[in-house]
Amino acid sequence: MKITEVKLGKISVPLRVPFKTALRSVSSVEDIVVEVHTDTGAVGYGEAPPTGAITGDTTGAILGALQDHIIKTVVGRDEDDFEDLMLALNKCIVGNTSAKAAMDMALWDLYGQLYKIPVYKLLGGSRKEIITDITISVNDPDEMARDAVDAVRRGYDTLKIKVGAHPELDVARLTAVRQAIGSDTRIRIDANQGWEPKQAVRLLNQMQEKGLDIEFVEQPVKAHDIDGLKYVTERSYVPVLADESVFSPEDAVRIMQTRAADLVNIKLMKCGGLYNALKIVSAAEVYGVECMIGCMLEAKISVNAAVHLACAKKIITKIDLDGPVLCSEDPILGGAVFDEQRITVSDEPGLGIKGVEKMTYLD
Repeated sequence: MKITEVKLGKISVPLRVPFKTALRSVSSVEDIVVEVHTDTGAVGYGEAPPTGAITGDTTGAILGALQDHIIKTVVGRDEDDFEDLMLALNKCIVGNTSAKAAMDMALWDLYGQLYKIPVYKLLGGSRKEIITDITISVNDPDEMARDAVDAVRRGYDTLKIKVGAHPELDVARLTAVRQAIGSDTRIRIDANQGWEPKQAVRLLNQMQEKGLDIEFVEQPVKAHDIDGLKYVTERSYVPVLADESVFSPEDAVRIMQTRAADLVNIKLMKCGGLYNALKIVSAAEVYGVECMIGCMLEAKISVNAAVHLACAKKIITKIDLDGPVLCSEDPILGGAVFDEQRITVSDEPGLGIKGVEKMTYLD
């Protein structure tokens, strides 16, 4: 199976409601789609969202990395030389993890198709179904409480609450949400780097004193502030999950070795795809650190790849793959089935994607 051509496209998918964090506000998913064609007629699909505020990868950067470096690296190569293909992909350009992730998942898709096996089984296949949380955007306390009640009515038993924008309101936000939904629903919170270390400890301890029962806090401090992250981890009763502090496998190992966080979040767009995500998984297994699998604001192609990883590896105990259910429509044919909090992986060979509707080709 030789790679003959790569086509690029763009999709625009409106969100049900605007997505607001401490870093940005977004009303639609605007993603780049990669189609990798082969001499057998098989097609592999990948996807990359421009998330400049987090990864630094804009639409232009993703397209430039793909057109000027990545596509030239893979076209003409044999899909069966998979290890060499992955090494070449990761070496062809520095950084640009989102563009690499899009190509990475398309190549995994083809590799599974070549051997007629779904990727999650190729990687270990520990389960077919996973349960995701759903994100509640940062707003005023009353609006967040209403959104939380709506999510619980839709069947979600775990909510990820965005905080960190105007930190002085964060305890009030969490109090309003907890009072509205009761004690049976899990709450995890994501500050998106919005707090300072001492402030984080103070706010988290206030939340615990109020009995808000927070499962864990995600990225309470700036991504580069590993000492600050460790400070919070050592002094807070709420477990700490490292997100923006972990891009590469090397970042993950550093966090695990220093015990700067209790948990690590894996996102394909940060680490560059499944190939590098598997390295983080292996490190987590060695250090005994549980992982969450997360996503950016992405449509189903890329989140579907993350579903395959989550279904393969038991060290991934927390699921935050709500991107497709935050969208008001799904233009992706095939792949995992997203039924609110319940996600069922596809048993089709590869990643199971069959096509994309309403896509504008860029070539």
